[in-house]
Amino acid sequence: MFGKKQRRRSGIVDTLVGSNTQVNGDLHFVGGCHIDGTVKGNVIADAASQSALSISENGTIEGGVTVPHVVLNGIVRGDVCASQRVELGPTARVIGNVYYNLIEMAIGAEINGKLVHQPEGQVPLLDSKRESESGKESPVKIVSAS
Repeated sequence: MFGKKQRRRSGIVDTLVGSNTQVNGDLHFVGGCHIDGTVKGNVIADAASQSALSISENGTIEGGVTVPHVVLNGIVRGDVCASQRVELGPTARVIGNVYYNLIEMAIGAEINGKLVHQPEGQVPLLDSKRESESGKESPVKIVSAS
């Protein structure tokens, strides 16, 4: 109202992948998405939206994630790109790089890849050739300590 940006309430789930569900292929969504099952493909939401993805401790994604807000407690085997915020819970596992604007990590969260800060408004380029051609960076294992 009166020109203020409306913020999306956290906790609203428009899309649900249940615990006994496996999605084979890319998942495109708008709004809130919660994953308890498995997605074998990329999970994508428009970077200009306030879309949010939550992945439970039983949830698994075998592919890349490109969503403005990500709350991860499960496993992602692929790169995670969050134009706004990434929250990694104590059971979170990322086997890939994490591109973020803001990040929060709980004790026990694990990243097997690189952490790359992307200032707000900058859309990360997920191009594997870009990293392999530079030859400067090598993957590292990061386990949070605070």
